[in-house]
Amino acid sequence: MHVHITYTGGTIGMKDSPNGLVPGADLASWVHRLVADSDHEDVVSMTEFPHLIDSSNATPSDWQAIVDDLHAHDEADAFVVLHGTDTMAYTTAALSYALTGFGRPVVVTGAQYPAFVVGSDAEPNVMGALHAAISGRARGVSLFFGQRLIAGARATKASSWSFAGFDSPNVAPLAETGAPWSWTPGPPDGCGWPDPKPYVRSDVVVADLCPGITAARLAALLDPLPDAAILRAYGVGNAPSEEPGLADTIAHATAQGCVVVVSSQCFQANVLLGHYETGDVLAKANAVGSGDMTLEATYAKVVFLLSQGLRGAELASWLGRNIAGELTV
Repeated sequence: MHVHITYTGGTIGMKDSPNGLVPGADLASWVHRLVADSDHEDVVSMTEFPHLIDSSNATPSDWQAIVDDLHAHDEADAFVVLHGTDTMAYTTAALSYALTGFGRPVVVTGAQYPAFVVGSDAEPNVMGALHAAISGRARGVSLFFGQRLIAGARATKASSWSFAGFDSPNVAPLAETGAPWSWTPGPPDGCGWPDPKPYVRSDVVVADLCPGITAARLAALLDPLPDAAILRAYGVGNAPSEEPGLADTIAHATAQGCVVVVSSQCFQANVLLGHYETGDVLAKANAVGSGDMTLEATYAKVVFLLSQGLRGAELASWLGRNIAGELTV
């Protein structure tokens, strides 16, 4: 079985500099040594991006560069993507939407510490990702980290320091390591998206509601009007309904074609607009709920749909449809 590794940057391949950790260590040699005496020897190829980045600098253009690299090596049977942890969950969600018809497993991983640091989690994460990729059990896009395999559109970063840095708050992990690994069926695949257009950068605002926020502040965030806005509300999608003009501000934005998506600040949540009066005001302003999607899956989905040319009501309707396992319908 041929496994192709796409290396984009991230902590896993960083080295010290006068300004802190930066990409630039010889990770290709490290990977070669890692697989030299394993079952993966002679079946692994690797691409290293010409400009390695800290994933904090990632944009939708980088998502598309990964998609393009995977397609460019479609002779491989399985794929591993090495990526920084800061925006890894955004990338795995974005890849999930763009690769529903790819037909081969793509496993994304990285590390909390550089590979050349004693005690790093890089080796178990890379070997675990390789194992998952060739297992015959993984499908679509997934994320391996800290002894767990998580559906790509269900992952969120839960810790900046723990080796179990990622979680899947609303569905069970796909697998947990052990002897043997323990596998679960995973969420439904979704309806897919044939022949997706490339990712392009879009103007999507993400804003947290907080006690004391005013309509004037929210209006300022929405001026000029973005392509879409994601409001991280309370609980199951509740907002300060008694704040003068707040609901009117949202209604004004949606009337002009801006899709307003209501997410939750809770780690585990299923947004149900209208369950409370404080959420019903958002529904009456024509905002749409994100269901049980993570923020990362919601953001990547909005950018994906905008990249496909969808706007307004058509985009809003697709937010409630399961494309790549990101949403429980």
